Amino acid sequence: MVDSTGFRDALWIDWNGSILTEAATVRERIRRPDFGRLEIEVTVDDPKAYTKPWTVTLTQRLAVDTELVDEICLENEKSFQRMK
Repeated sequence: MVDSTGFRDALWIDWNGSILTEAATVRERIRRPDFGRLEIEVTVDDPKAYTKPWTVTLTQRLAVDTELVDEICLENEKSFQRMK
């Protein structure tokens, strides 16, 4: 289980523009129900943005014979030019 806090105001948690504030706590529970699949349950508790906590479950499938894709957060990134 992973708990994340300390966000800055007006972040988006998804592509739909669901916001987070500095009051948010995001809890991720990760499990592997079988060899080729991960289930990630994400619970967002942000009393400044939502009336109650909400949860979504994401499924990630194993992609054999592929390379991992690096996810880079560009906020305040100092070495982006060297990553190209």
